[in-house]
Amino acid sequence: MAEGLEVALTDLQSSWNNAQHHTEEISSNRLLVRRGQAFSITLYFRNRAFQPGLDNIIFVIETEDAVYLESEPQRQEYVMNDYGFIYQGNKNWIRPCPWNYGQFEENIIDICLELLDKSLNFQIDPATDCALRGSPVYISRVVCAMINSNDDSGVLNGNWGENYSDGINPAEWMGSVAILKQWHATGCQPVRYGQCWVFAAVMCTVMRCLGIPTRVITNFDSGHDTDGNLIIDEYYDNTGRILENKKKDSVWNFHVWNECWMARNDLPPGFGGWQVLDATPQETSNGLYCCGPASVRAIKEGEVDLNYDTAFAFSMVNADCMAWLVFGGKEQKLHQDTSTVGNFISTKSIQSNERDDVTENYKYGEGSLQERQVFLKALQKLKAGRSPGSLRAESRPRSVPLSDSLRSLATPSLQPSDVVQVSLKFQLLDSPDMGQDIRFVLLALNMSPQFKDLKVNLSAQSLLHDGSPLLPFWQDTAFITLSPEEEKTYPCKIPYSQYSQYLSTDKLIRISALGEEKHSPEKILVNKIITLAYPSIVINVLGAAIVNQLLSIQVVFSNPLSEQVEDCVLTVEGSGLFRRQQRVLIGVLKPHHRASLTLETIPFKSGQRQIQANLRSNKFKDIKGYRIVYIDFGL
Repeated sequence: MAEGLEVALTDLQSSWNNAQHHTEEISSNRLLVRRGQAFSITLYFRNRAFQPGLDNIIFVIETEDAVYLESEPQRQEYVMNDYGFIYQGNKNWIRPCPWNYGQFEENIIDICLELLDKSLNFQIDPATDCALRGSPVYISRVVCAMINSNDDSGVLNGNWGENYSDGINPAEWMGSVAILKQWHATGCQPVRYGQCWVFAAVMCTVMRCLGIPTRVITNFDSGHDTDGNLIIDEYYDNTGRILENKKKDSVWNFHVWNECWMARNDLPPGFGGWQVLDATPQETSNGLYCCGPASVRAIKEGEVDLNYDTAFAFSMVNADCMAWLVFGGKEQKLHQDTSTVGNFISTKSIQSNERDDVTENYKYGEGSLQERQVFLKALQKLKAGRSPGSLRAESRPRSVPLSDSLRSLATPSLQPSDVVQVSLKFQLLDSPDMGQDIRFVLLALNMSPQFKDLKVNLSAQSLLHDGSPLLPFWQDTAFITLSPEEEKTYPCKIPYSQYSQYLSTDKLIRISALGEEKHSPEKILVNKIITLAYPSIVINVLGAAIVNQLLSIQVVFSNPLSEQVEDCVLTVEGSGLFRRQQRVLIGVLKPHHRASLTLETIPFKSGQRQIQANLRSNKFKDIKGYRIVYIDFGL
């Protein structure tokens, strides 16, 4: 019998394998391979040469690629792309916020693995946790819980108030790398602060780094239904002012979560593919603050009893809204709106900087018979309380009378304007730019053959991002007489000097009008959310961008306000261009002053890249800009 082989050296061919597996940007010195794809290693023997036909070497490697995407452009976008856009604003004014995911930046892979080891699952039972790490369903729930810090030493503390003095205002962040590196450098102390888009962006970085296709999703007018009855209750006083919700139901101006692509062998056939995961700590799931994975197809079909947290995800895109007037200690139902929640669900397009609307993935056409049938099915499943383990433990649906919660499938309930036969509508006269007066009109239309005498109470108040209202800062009362089928406009103006001191950093203003007709008990409510806009930072690339050659970048910015701002700081970053964030202290900017500065850097990665910039001051926090630049490899 021939002498056995003794391995002297194993060459993992890390550089070659990593290039074949598209992990060379992470490292060329250690082996990083992806599921379901062949790789090569070379064995060197100490005692004799390998003899084909005589020697036999057996390798046993079992991989199942449960996150395989067949489309190469999709793989490039949802695994390889290290920058993107997160959509913010409101449904009438959608704006892209540039973001540096940076999943291939130095040490990010090690920080992501450290994040898994810091999870409660690993701390309680390391062996079981490691054995389950091959499951994308399991690993996505672990990561989702670890992005927020509500249960553990997770990455981010959430803050939806107005005081960020002991941390960073969420609006200032432009990328995940700085957040993850700060979390690691401080011994895994949660970073202050994040809101939904920051949680989702950091989770996107971690999941792409781990090889799971992931994208960031924005839902405009997103429901937060705390009691599981698929109704969002909103309360108003007789001036049209929205009141703090005693039930904590709310409609967020926009909400951001992730979709991850994976097989769902734990569900019936047909529910794999894109899955909702929401790292923003809203409600608990099996005792932890995480949400999902919930099948997007299950959401569309109303299969709210399927794991995980599908009922909560369904309510975010398809709950109904009920408006109530609170007056004299009583509540009067104003109207029930079946189409307010879930609009313009958005993500970055594949290999494009445009917005992709994916609303039809989540629900059938708003107001269609099919959409109402799905809503009914979901509500009946919740009422029946089937599979309670798949619902959030803290969000059990209360007993909901179907007669109170369902409308005719064919026709939604009547709006007050259908009874009074008067329509009210707000219309902006100018683009709502920060620093300028807000000018708008109230349009009143009499659709009846009778005269109408209207009294309309108008108000304006700031909102926080999660829909929480602040106190009103502007009120007015209009008396409007309308001839049959007549339309009139009532002009309004809110001066900058009046609204500036009441704005939150979310820059949201809600204008409301509550109208009543002299001879009718019915009330007409109309409102509009205004997002105040800043001028963007302009970034110019001066000359050709080539790897390992000096590159000059000009950043042009301005103070949009008619008052001096102080404590100005410009921050610039970009994977492949800057090895760390660049922070420049600007100091004071005079009213409407325009300035520029030039930064020098040496790009270290080729391909298409994104430069992100943010300007903050004592008066504003998030004037942003971006520039796409292609970096040539050179000679």
